[in-house]
Amino acid sequence: MVSAGVRKRAKLSARMPKGLVFLVEDEVMIRMMVADMLQELGYRVAAEAGRIEEAIGLLENTEFDIAIVDVNLHGELVFPVAEAIKARNRPFIFATGYSTSALPAEFSDRPALQKPFQIEMLGKLIEVALKSHRSGGLV
Repeated sequence: MVSAGVRKRAKLSARMPKGLVFLVEDEVMIRMMVADMLQELGYRVAAEAGRIEEAIGLLENTEFDIAIVDVNLHGELVFPVAEAIKARNRPFIFATGYSTSALPAEFSDRPALQKPFQIEMLGKLIEVALKSHRSGGLV
């Protein structure tokens, strides 16, 4: 028999997200798919953006634990957004359909997901990035 305390903790953990994610992706269908993956992994999307200006504007007023950032937004490189996230001392993960070797040297310490990616890889990279950040790492 399961105690009331165990049931209550299970309900709380089902409602409380593992963390808040700022999602920056220009392709609506991909953004929806990644948002679904995040929810399945137990995270909540704090905000979504599809353009650089929109992302920078949302960064000013959005609390989040980690960001997932597509490298190319409508033909523009997302590095101004990455710099703003870095300035807030938040970890982030690049997502790209291109080679990760094309990332600038200043972001070579940041993890990158090669599109298309599986939910398991997304979950693993988020956990590693959050753990590294909490322990004083740069990610």
